[in-house]
Amino acid sequence: MPVAAFGGRQLIQAIHRVHRIQHLLLLAARVRGFLLAALLTPLLASLVVPDLSALSAAHAASTVTLPPLQTWIDLTPTGGRLRAPPGTYAGPAVISRAIIIDGDDKITVDGGGKGTVLTVRATGVTIRGLHLKHSGDSHDSLDSGLLIENGSDNLVENNVIDDVLFGVTLQAANDNRIIGNRIRSRHSDPADRGDGIRLWYSMRNRIENNDIARIRDMTVSNSLHNRFIGNRVTDSRRALNLLFSHRTLIERNRFANNSTGITSVNSSGVIIRNNQIMHSVDASGAGIALKESGTTLVHGNEIIHCAVGLMSDSPTHPINRITVIDNRIAHNFTGISFYGERGGHLVLRNRFEHNLWQALVGESGQGDHNEWRGNYWDDYQGFDQNADGVGDSAHEIWAYADLIWIETPMAKFFRSSPVLELLDFLERLAPFASPKLVLRDSQPQAHRQQ
Repeated sequence: MPVAAFGGRQLIQAIHRVHRIQHLLLLAARVRGFLLAALLTPLLASLVVPDLSALSAAHAASTVTLPPLQTWIDLTPTGGRLRAPPGTYAGPAVISRAIIIDGDDKITVDGGGKGTVLTVRATGVTIRGLHLKHSGDSHDSLDSGLLIENGSDNLVENNVIDDVLFGVTLQAANDNRIIGNRIRSRHSDPADRGDGIRLWYSMRNRIENNDIARIRDMTVSNSLHNRFIGNRVTDSRRALNLLFSHRTLIERNRFANNSTGITSVNSSGVIIRNNQIMHSVDASGAGIALKESGTTLVHGNEIIHCAVGLMSDSPTHPINRITVIDNRIAHNFTGISFYGERGGHLVLRNRFEHNLWQALVGESGQGDHNEWRGNYWDDYQGFDQNADGVGDSAHEIWAYADLIWIETPMAKFFRSSPVLELLDFLERLAPFASPKLVLRDSQPQAHRQQ
């Protein structure tokens, strides 16, 4: 009988045969004389002793095959609840009708390294308490832990998705809720990872309270009216990347230790409110970067310790103003960087604290087309004699020796060096050339508001 055919019962019988052989050998050793030993030797040699190590390995290998989750999905009626017992099941699997899967944190679906672990092509599906892992590794086919394709009103809640390329992918999927999931990609280089959450032509989805780390980006492309609320994204490239995704709400998220916090490109009507964005200190990194994204509100955020706190170009149309209000912009290399000659920014009641350079406006250092009013500047040197909280004189930022690195970006390496500090002191004392006005806040706060 082949080794692979042995099951548990055959294994026990083989062990009993070995025990009998060992007993006969001991008996032969104790018998005096060579006659009995000579008679027993041919008999013992004729017995077949199975290879127990190979038998055990074959038996263990027979238990590795996982039951397919697809069978349990197919047995679940429309509107019913999947009743699979706790354990690990094989993917990939596809859900094509409304069912409820609640793994209660006891069901794992292993994709086996092929394609997407779990695909939803239906409306009204609930996926809760699963561990989805081991997707394929193809960027072209967007191998994901979970794919919702042409499906609406689905709930994906409190799942663990790891050892996958992409986390959750939505393709032409509207009105879904992705809530409270833990998502991790694979690979050490961020460029080789997949997106933690990816939306493509998907609208009115709610992405809330997810814990996302070590991904490439969270990408939203050609998708309108989506909401990102209370998520945490760390140790990634871009925490949130909007492309042609108008009227997106980004609220109460925490983005830390990423190359860039929020990037918005060609996306108008975006609201960025009450987020905490920290430690985006790559050479090209920014807490918030806006490009051709007019009518955007940046309100009540903490933007701390980034290469640039807020970077923005001029809106494409004069009435599409970008409003920056009630933010704390602190401990950044550059607090705000506005480029473009049209201005179009309204900057009100923000707190600028301990930035190496508070603001940089326009290639020529002119800030005439932006409006600055009521901001707190920790380097303001005016007085408030009538104690109304507003400085008696305007706060102005002039560029002296700073023009060297403003006009020659490569010279930024030497910024704050002793030589430039001395040159700046001499320029302020007796200017060799006319300094340039960077910005003027006509009503600065004299005291920091708590």
